[in-house]
Amino acid sequence: MKYRAVFVAAPLLVTAYGALRIVDGLDGSRGPGPAWTAGHLAFLAALVLFVPIFWEMRRMLGRSAPATAAVAVGLAGIGCAFAQFSIDVVVGFMAADHDAMTPLFEQVKSVPGVSVAVYTAGPILFYLALAALVAALAVRRQVAAWVPVAVLLSVLLPLASLDLMPLGGLLMFAAFLPLARQGSSTGRHASVHA
Repeated sequence: MKYRAVFVAAPLLVTAYGALRIVDGLDGSRGPGPAWTAGHLAFLAALVLFVPIFWEMRRMLGRSAPATAAVAVGLAGIGCAFAQFSIDVVVGFMAADHDAMTPLFEQVKSVPGVSVAVYTAGPILFYLALAALVAALAVRRQVAAWVPVAVLLSVLLPLASLDLMPLGGLLMFAAFLPLARQGSSTGRHASVHA
């Protein structure tokens, strides 16, 4: 199945970002450096993989209007999160040390709308769409009831502490395994009956 790899790789890349973030902070500060860059690149790759994941979930839901709307919201959120992590990578390359990163981030956030779109509200759209799509699959009994619960926990854990992101990534990995097994065949079945 062509989507199996993305359903597996995306949450593992999220887990890798979380683990690298912890490693990056072992010296008492985060960024710049190899762990900062590698972690952010891992999350950027995960975001790219969520695009086909969202499209596949839309197919599994029969390409309905609500599923299409959720994907549109999710893609907007992915774009905002991608911008955030790209900025973080660039700042990491530009700054000589951790203290030099702060004024660079402040300069970026001083641009009107950037702070809200890129650092607060925008990326939340990605997580809301992800939760909505998986919940819709559970309502249609295409996945077990525990799957959206695991996805929701994977989203909420980092809000409690970003150090819990590796655990959140592993929960998402577990939740995506049934989706990886169903993938395209479920999507074709759902679209025939839409």
